[in-house]
Amino acid sequence: MTDRIEIVHVPERHRYELRDGDKRIGMTLYRVQDDGHVFAFDHTEVDEGYSGLGLAGRLVTFALDDVRAKGLRIRPYCPYVRAFVRRHPDYQDLVAEGFVAPQV
Repeated sequence: MTDRIEIVHVPERHRYELRDGDKRIGMTLYRVQDDGHVFAFDHTEVDEGYSGLGLAGRLVTFALDDVRAKGLRIRPYCPYVRAFVRRHPDYQDLVAEGFVAPQV
C-alpha cells in the first residue's frame, strides 16, 4: 500500500503533501518567516485510514531534507515535527537559532 504514496512540496499552499494517486492523504503545513529563510512548521496530519504506516515520519523527513537542500532553517511549532527533531539529532542543526518551543 505505501509503495504508491508520493510526497510533494506545494509551495503556493505552504505545505508538503502525502498523496495516494490524486488523493491528498496527509500534509505538513508551514509559514515562511524571516524573509524566506525559515519555515515555521505548524501542523502535521495523516488521514486516519493511513495511520500506523510510518507516513508522517516519511513526510517530515522529506520536508526537512528539502529545507536542508534549500539552505533554510525551521521553527518546529508543530508537536509532531518538534518530537521528530528531538528523536533524530541529525536534524537539530536545522532549528533556527533562538527558537524556544511553546509550552503546552
